Amino acid sequence: MSAERLRVDLGGRAYDILVGAGVLASAGMEIAALKRGRRVFIVSDDNVARLHLAALTRALDAVGLTHVASVLPPGEATKSFGLLEQLIGQMLDANLDRNDLVVALGGGVIGDLAGFAAGIVKRGVDYIQIPTTLLAQVDSSVGGKTAIDMPQGKNLVGLFHQPCLVVADTQVLDTLPAREMRAGYAEILKYGLISDANFAQWAAAHAHAIMSEAGPARTRAVVDSCRMKARVVEADEREAGQRALLNLGHTFAHAIEACAGYSGKVLHGEAVAAGCCLAFDLSEQLKLCPGGTAARVRGWFSAAGLPTRFADLPEMGATEDDLVELMKQDKKASGGKLTLVLARGIGQAFVERHVDEVPVRALLRVALRRP
Repeated sequence: MSAERLRVDLGGRAYDILVGAGVLASAGMEIAALKRGRRVFIVSDDNVARLHLAALTRALDAVGLTHVASVLPPGEATKSFGLLEQLIGQMLDANLDRNDLVVALGGGVIGDLAGFAAGIVKRGVDYIQIPTTLLAQVDSSVGGKTAIDMPQGKNLVGLFHQPCLVVADTQVLDTLPAREMRAGYAEILKYGLISDANFAQWAAAHAHAIMSEAGPARTRAVVDSCRMKARVVEADEREAGQRALLNLGHTFAHAIEACAGYSGKVLHGEAVAAGCCLAFDLSEQLKLCPGGTAARVRGWFSAAGLPTRFADLPEMGATEDDLVELMKQDKKASGGKLTLVLARGIGQAFVERHVDEVPVRALLRVALRRP
């Protein structure tokens, strides 16, 4: 088994990211090295537990770690106060204490919910991320953002709580539906669009290999994405500045997801793909980046099978006003003004604060027209 280990250097909160095919089998040894003799509280969902929970528990049993599991419903709707309360109640019923460890085994929903619960139960318990989707491996499992959704928008209630280890097994991704792989790929391409044009071109050229097999291309995509995110998180852990760049396309995307009711009709990565295209459309219309840039970006996402226009998404009944009001609820917004990540070119993203609402509305008005 070949694996790569990265370090997220946050001083006393530093942690490793272990990436490779088959590394789930070594999770027990990795966890025991952190918390030898302590109990493990596993959080997963029905789909992931059916496929991967037994492998994790075997790894824990092999090193003598006792464990209990909470298996929750799958889907974005699980990121709610109701399920958070249920999960915390299960942790307390299990007599979880501050020397024990929570393990999030699942995609971004489970990682966000389990990390949030770990951050607030008994004023904070350590936790580990074992992401089982491509999107979670390259994005949400790294950086310590945890949250639940509200009717007013996505991820509006939460906290920063860094994991103490991330174990990203690229082989478990072979069990994912193709749609989930495409959604994860959107976040990979996003990293290149933000700050590395060469990586964007490489990711576009290797999209099929990344999504189809647990080989070198997939490992490189996960490792390089995690490395880029780790460097940004190290420089700006709590998103006071540079880290907001990681949200390229996300202000549009979160509004799209909210309009879809977090129902699964639109996956996060699908919304991100459409959102990135909108961000480049706006950048081009504001003459911030060269003409043709948005079409190139749209072509890369489209070639990977991702939606790039509202016409590619399910009908949500969203209006221009709906989307703008949701965008104003975004965590980066200030004083009721929009903050967006825009671009001067591929790999040249920047944060623009107090964005004029007029061109945004004009863009959305045209974008919402269906053939």
